[in-house]
Amino acid sequence: MKRFLLPLVAAGLMIGAQFGLAQAQGTSAATRKKAAAKKTVVRLPPPVDPTDGDNVDGEDLTVRRAAVAALGTTRGSVVVADPNTGRILSMVNQKLGLQAGFTPCSTIKLVTSLAALNEHVVERDTVIHLGRYTSFTLTTAIAHSNNEYFATLGNRLGFERVTRYAQMLGLGEKAGLDIPGEQPGSIAAAPPKAGGMGIMTAFGEGFLVTPLELTALVSSIANGGTLYYMQYPRSDEDVFHFTPKVKRSLELDPQDFADLRIGMRGAVDFGTATRAGYAADEPVLGKTGTCTDFSSSNHMGWFGSFNDVGNHQLVVVVMLAAVNRSVSGPLASGVAGAIYKSLSEQRYFTADGGDKRPTMFPILVSTPGK
Repeated sequence: MKRFLLPLVAAGLMIGAQFGLAQAQGTSAATRKKAAAKKTVVRLPPPVDPTDGDNVDGEDLTVRRAAVAALGTTRGSVVVADPNTGRILSMVNQKLGLQAGFTPCSTIKLVTSLAALNEHVVERDTVIHLGRYTSFTLTTAIAHSNNEYFATLGNRLGFERVTRYAQMLGLGEKAGLDIPGEQPGSIAAAPPKAGGMGIMTAFGEGFLVTPLELTALVSSIANGGTLYYMQYPRSDEDVFHFTPKVKRSLELDPQDFADLRIGMRGAVDFGTATRAGYAADEPVLGKTGTCTDFSSSNHMGWFGSFNDVGNHQLVVVVMLAAVNRSVSGPLASGVAGAIYKSLSEQRYFTADGGDKRPTMFPILVSTPGK
C-alpha cells in the first residue's frame, strides 16, 4: 500500500507547490499592477510658441537665439539683461513677461536673506537648528531652498521689515523705464491668514512679482547694490544712444551681497539648481522657486541667476508656468544653464563687448509713480 501512497503524496505536493507558486505569481502581478496604477503620471502640457507676437527690434540677436532655443515650446518667459547697465538684451514671450506678476515662490528668499543679514537677525554662518538632526546655515539654506529655515527668519523679522526690504529692492513697482505694456507686481498687504509670515518669506505668498522685477533685483545682487531701471532699446539708434539710468543705490552693507552670493553659488554647485552649471571656470549663481500660484491657477518654476565672468556678465531670469506640475525651479535652472552654455560655446563671454559703447556713465533718474 505504501508503494501506491508515496507516489500519490509526492504528486500532491508537486501540484500544491505549483499552485502556490502560480498564486504567488498572480498576487505579485496584481500587486505590481495596482502599484503602477497608483503612480501619478504628469502629462506635459501642449507645446506653445513662446515667441508669438514678440518684437525683436533692438535686441541682441545672439542672446535671443540662445534663449529661444533653450525655452523651446514650454510656456514661459525669459529675460536676459546686463546687470551693470540695466539694458534688456532679450525678452522671450514679451506678453507674459510684462504682465502683472505671479507668486515668486522661493525666489522671495533673496529678499528674506538680505533683510535678515542687514538687520543682523543672522550672519552667513549662523546655524539654526530645525530638528534633532537637522540644521542649516544661511548658505546651505539658500542652496537647498529650505522652507523651514526661511519661515524662521520671517517670524524673527516680522511683516514690517520684510515688506520694507521688498520695496527697497524694487518689488511692487515697475522695474522698467517707459516700457510699453509693463505692469507692476504687488507687495503683500498683510501676512497670509494661512501660514502667516512663514509662508510669506519662504514661498512668497501674498507677493506678485514680474520677470522684469526679479531681473532688476538679481541685477542689484550681481553688481553689488545698484538698482537700475530696466531699459529696453527698440532700435539700433536706441542701442547706440543707450545710457544707464539708476533708480536708487541700495543702502545695504556690501558684505550682505557677498554673503548672499555664496549661497546662490551653492545652489548651482550642490543644491537645487545644479542643472544651471556647465563649466567650473564660468560659474553661475542663482535661486530657484517652485510653487503654485493660486491667483492664476498656474504651477510655477522660477530661476533668477547671473554668471561670474569678465566681459558680458549677464542676468538670466526664467519663469515657467503650467496648469500642472510639469514645471519647476530646477527645470527653469536647466533652461538658464542651456542659455549660458550656448553663449559660452559661441565665445560670447570672451568677446570684446560687441555693440557696447566704450564709456557709458549712469545717471540717477527719479521718476515718481514708477
